Amino acid sequence: MGVTVDVHQVFQYPFEQVVACFLRKYPNPMDKNVISVKTVEEKKDESTGLIYRKRIAICQNVIPEILRKVSILKVPDIRLEEESWLSLPKRNMAIRSQCLTWTQYASMKEESVFRESVENPNWTEFIQTGRISITGAGFLNCILETFASTFLRQGAQKGIRIMEMLLKEQCGSPLVE
Repeated sequence: MGVTVDVHQVFQYPFEQVVACFLRKYPNPMDKNVISVKTVEEKKDESTGLIYRKRIAICQNVIPEILRKVSILKVPDIRLEEESWLSLPKRNMAIRSQCLTWTQYASMKEESVFRESVENPNWTEFIQTGRISITGAGFLNCILETFASTFLRQGAQKGIRIMEMLLKEQCGSPLVE
């Protein structure tokens, strides 16, 4: 079956500030679930200016204890892979994330874009679509997808709140025009 979560947010800050903040967002005391984020690959195409990054995040396992009675869910942490393609000349960054844990039972993928807002060139638009599909867990598929959907939705909103707080701390009040 699977569940999809869509998010759209406009940050009233320039693209460069939003992207810099995003790349420094974790780990952060405002979200203790993200233990570490490590860049494992980075390269720049000199002809286009496109910067490719691959990062691995280690997060605490947030599945409720009662569901961790199932042995496959009883892991201390979850690994996520994030790939990004940043074009400063085009003021656009595409991001693709996926869960590397439980790949034989679940698929969690997110696609996100930061881009200059059409409303105001000094603002940045953020669009994200996340999809979770769980198979091979029998009757637990639906329960786990419901939990994952709620967690993804809350996580996206929490991530936006963290970005807003960090942007305000690091860049001052938003650019309201």
